[in-house]
Amino acid sequence: MVRWRRGSLRPQEAPIQVIQAAAAPHLTNPEAEAFYVTALGQMSEMGLPFLLAGTYAVSAYTGIVRDTKDLDVFCKAGDYPRILSNFQDLGYAVTIEDERWLGKVHKGELFFDVIFASSNGTMPVNDAWFEDARQVDVFGSTVRIVGPTELIWSKAFIQLRHRYDGADVAHVILKQNEAIDWHRLLNYMELHWEVLLTHLINFRWIYPTERDRIPRWLMDELLDRLRHQMSLPPPDMKVCRGRMLSRVDYAIAVEKWGFADVGGEGEWRNG
Repeated sequence: MVRWRRGSLRPQEAPIQVIQAAAAPHLTNPEAEAFYVTALGQMSEMGLPFLLAGTYAVSAYTGIVRDTKDLDVFCKAGDYPRILSNFQDLGYAVTIEDERWLGKVHKGELFFDVIFASSNGTMPVNDAWFEDARQVDVFGSTVRIVGPTELIWSKAFIQLRHRYDGADVAHVILKQNEAIDWHRLLNYMELHWEVLLTHLINFRWIYPTERDRIPRWLMDELLDRLRHQMSLPPPDMKVCRGRMLSRVDYAIAVEKWGFADVGGEGEWRNG
């Protein structure tokens, strides 16, 4: 096995907060535990920084227990080829499902995801993710999980017909509001601040007695943006950003209704 030597390209080491996970998910396949224990050990041996996210992070921060069929391993884009090739050298099967954001490591029917961005390109994994990571015990080993701020960011755009992670966002806000770096979250979602506002309004409606868990300054800032935006005329270019949430559900807008896809050309509104 090749062990990566830490150098100037590695995130700077800093004390990592150790937390007691509020809960852990249930594996749909009990045989997967041995696979994950071995894989996490091999990941640690590589010396490459990685984080667990997804269901394990949600369970750790909220106490919600649900079934899971895999692990979500987050890493930087430059490290994902190293991770996959190292596991390939160890005899695992690897696939690159989408080079923009996702690879997989397989052992028979068991697998885990190696994720380095979001499918819509809004969420690159970078050094900041490791600076705010937490440590928890998973299968008897201490591993790092994604921080609550980045966990919200990673789930904010998952809004498909068959999968919606808005409830996870609301529950992380409910249970971890004091640990969320709200300024950094706004910075992450600066270009898509309306998506953040939508989640915050959703939280206020779901948990009306807990509205003060969201900083007043943040609501004031986003609502002020909305007020100024409403005084402006609509854009000239017809754009459907819904494809950033679901490429399938909003395909008709691009294919038949003349709207521009993200980064593409569409019809002019008054053309």
